[in-house]
Amino acid sequence: MLHPYTPQTSAPARGEGAPLIALLLLFLAALTSPAFAQSSWSNVARVVVIGDLHGDYPKFEDMIRSAGLVDARGDWVGGQTHLVQLGDVPDRGPDTRRILDHLMRLERQAEHAGGRVHALIGNHEGMMMLGDLRYTVAGEFAAFADRRSANRRDAYYRRVVQYLRAQKSKEPPPAFDAAYRAQFDAAHPLGWVELRAAWSKSGAYGRFTLSHNAVIRIDDTLYLHGGIGPAYAASDPDTINRGVRAALEAENEADPVLSEAGPLWYRGLAMNEEAAETPNLQAVLAHYGVSRIVVGHTKRAPTILPRFGGRVILTDVLVPSGAADPHAYLVKEGAALFTVHRGTRVPLTGDTCAYLGAIAALDPQPSPVAPLRSGCPGAPPSPAPAAAPGETDRPR
Repeated sequence: MLHPYTPQTSAPARGEGAPLIALLLLFLAALTSPAFAQSSWSNVARVVVIGDLHGDYPKFEDMIRSAGLVDARGDWVGGQTHLVQLGDVPDRGPDTRRILDHLMRLERQAEHAGGRVHALIGNHEGMMMLGDLRYTVAGEFAAFADRRSANRRDAYYRRVVQYLRAQKSKEPPPAFDAAYRAQFDAAHPLGWVELRAAWSKSGAYGRFTLSHNAVIRIDDTLYLHGGIGPAYAASDPDTINRGVRAALEAENEADPVLSEAGPLWYRGLAMNEEAAETPNLQAVLAHYGVSRIVVGHTKRAPTILPRFGGRVILTDVLVPSGAADPHAYLVKEGAALFTVHRGTRVPLTGDTCAYLGAIAALDPQPSPVAPLRSGCPGAPPSPAPAAAPGETDRPR
């Protein structure tokens, strides 16, 4: 069994937490408690909803400009619009830090203008705070590196060596030779210390996450990253939000609210057969008093996809290999719903076949939406796509 401080490229062992934080606190400001986050709004005229971004800043910038939320300088011009970003800003792409910094700026500007920016907590925000960096790419570490990063890593290495030598164990400590140091450096690239500090509960992005919600309600719609399953069908947004924030602040990955049945991970609304999932959906809609649920997290279609007759809307866009990302997002104006797909507004009506036909007409042909039209009038039979590979992985 590997010692918690043996350099490794997989997710860190939980035993690493206390000594790691003790070191990182040398580089942090004093801990501040996040403010309580409001979870419900009424009489909102316009809502723009963006799904998972995973470090893709050009995609984020294109969508918020297309939606008329920012000017050429990236400043808020959206007035009283509410922007809902459904979580999963980090991992898989290099520009996580850039997106988060822009969201922070827009949050302040939007509130001053009478609008709001809701940066919801997704499972990958949770993974970052728990130290699970399996999906963190080189560019994300590099975004935190500066001319002092080597010194910070050296300081952390010395702390690791000191910790290991002080342990009383039947197994001898590592040799701490050149090979060990090379392995350590490979597992802790420049910027690693700074990234972990920034995502700790007292770091800039950890504090930002802990001051936000996992689930919110705006008028007749519930918004969250994963979904509401049977385990939370009788709960309420404030209880869920307090539970998620408390579990992340305590780094308690065993808390049920962070499990596959919890709101950051639940996929039943996206993946289960509609007949089997309908009882849960009906219970959730009735208990929460909403008409629909909008989620990210699970890639099922190369556009915004309605399920259950529009009572569930999936916003995490699947981009097939070789296809261009359509930068699809959702807009709610009063009671009307639209998908913006490749820059064009398409009404999101109860007729799913007509909706998918309109989406397919905007795509380069053959449209990657075509398989979803199987069974629609005039469409050839074709199987619907499953979730993207790797998207069902979660830390254990």
